[in-house]
Amino acid sequence: MTSAPRPSAIPGHDDWPAYIREHPRHRASTAAAQELSDALGVPGAGGLPEVKVHWEETYDGATTSQLSWQLGFGPRTTAWLVRPAGHSGSLPGVLALHCHGGNKFGGADRLVELPEGHPSATAARTGLYDGRALATDIARRGFAVLAHDTFAWGSRKFDLSTPPWRTASAAAARQSQWREDGVVPSDADEYNAAAGFHEDTVAKAAGLLGTSLAGTVAYDDLAALDILASLPGVEQENLGCIGFSGGGGRSLVLAALSPRIRAAVVTCMMTTFESLFPAYLDAHSWLLQTPGLWKLGDWPDLTGRSAAARFLVQYALADELFPEDGMRQAHRRLEALHAGTDMYTGSFWPGGHVFTAGMQAEATDFLAKTLAY
Repeated sequence: MTSAPRPSAIPGHDDWPAYIREHPRHRASTAAAQELSDALGVPGAGGLPEVKVHWEETYDGATTSQLSWQLGFGPRTTAWLVRPAGHSGSLPGVLALHCHGGNKFGGADRLVELPEGHPSATAARTGLYDGRALATDIARRGFAVLAHDTFAWGSRKFDLSTPPWRTASAAAARQSQWREDGVVPSDADEYNAAAGFHEDTVAKAAGLLGTSLAGTVAYDDLAALDILASLPGVEQENLGCIGFSGGGGRSLVLAALSPRIRAAVVTCMMTTFESLFPAYLDAHSWLLQTPGLWKLGDWPDLTGRSAAARFLVQYALADELFPEDGMRQAHRRLEALHAGTDMYTGSFWPGGHVFTAGMQAEATDFLAKTLAY
């Protein structure tokens, strides 16, 4: 009797190892950025991909275009470019970076107003973004905003229809619990449960390849930033990025890696590494916890590796994922690191791990002031 073939542990990204072998190292513009890039194992770029425009629609003061491009491995990337309706001149550009949110079924669709959005995107927007479409709201203020699915999310997610054995076993246990509780999961629920277990496998694979989950996500984000800078009507010298939670971590890393970024918003993603021990380690994904990263300094210290960016860091005082002491320690560290400059602004907000409407307004004002238009 012949046993069934063992399924791929990286389904949909089976060409990932070959790409890493051919493009093992991102080339940064400064020694400080290169040190961070090497610690994360950011793969090298394979050249600026060709961008395809699928459709464009205007509604409620914003013009939205769906774009896609093919990176060096894995599925094609889906993204949305949002601009103020009727604007014909050039605009400062903002890369909007979606959160982790335990929701890998979708990606950047949670940040964009779309004529037919998936319920999982609506749920993420309702629960984490105060019901607002962050990218679309920023665009209405006078920006060209690009929001893309990053590695392992949305269009770039792994194909878990035939999950790896370890993931399949854990997902089966979750299915059993749902049946016992009388829960009928949606397609997104089933995928996200499997993807949550599978993230450990992805991190394991990344480590073997000499990269990391955060490093491969940064590869996708750097490519999206280059695409944003290349688009007609985008001011290459006026680029910023913004993200909440895991997207805030992506914003920080991108600003540290790329000299293109002049303004970076990091929301609900700032603490000291020490404050995560012992109780808060399991509150976070592999996006934050790259092995060996602490050797380069603390998480707030990454801001000092940026060549040009000014930072707004927003803290939620009742954030369930970070201890208040850790957030305040990070704030003091950042104030000391950037003393005598206007490179850092910190703001503390009441409430939990949510990017509230008030926080979003402050963030958009910061982008407008920093990327003066």
